[in-house]
Amino acid sequence: MIIGIWAEDEQGLIGQNEKMPWHLPAEQQHFKKTTMGQAILMGRKTFDGMQKRVLPGRISIVLTRDQNYRSTDEHVLIMHSLEDVLKWYRNQEKDLFITGGAEILALFEKELEILYRTVVHGKFSGDAYFPASFDFKNFEEVSENFHRKDEKNPYDFTIKKYKKVK
Repeated sequence: MIIGIWAEDEQGLIGQNEKMPWHLPAEQQHFKKTTMGQAILMGRKTFDGMQKRVLPGRISIVLTRDQNYRSTDEHVLIMHSLEDVLKWYRNQEKDLFITGGAEILALFEKELEILYRTVVHGKFSGDAYFPASFDFKNFEEVSENFHRKDEKNPYDFTIKKYKKVK
């Protein structure tokens, strides 16, 4: 399956200077548990914002228009188009998690079958927002899990799972 997974604040903010504007270890654990053993796809800006760090136990794919972009890590696949990614996806067995940023999530909207949307309960400053054009009418919410803030997680957050309406 092709799955979208991201976190946003109550205003749809997803990033600040190519990084997440909050630190929530419990949400990071959800991301790790959900994507472990699968493939994750992100845009070049998102990958650069992670200091080009490869997440263990997953295949990392970076989508970029820059034909000269390279990674020094042999475990990172560099692709240049939606078609390249879909061709790769169809010729292997793993789920593909689309992690962002906004342009990448919008590009894959029609391909997504499941969504994992974390809403961080707060309003933050940043420069990247979830695509306003995304049409949630094509999806139905199937679960919602609220997580109360604690000593390690300074904000409440809710993880919502959606399935595509057929």
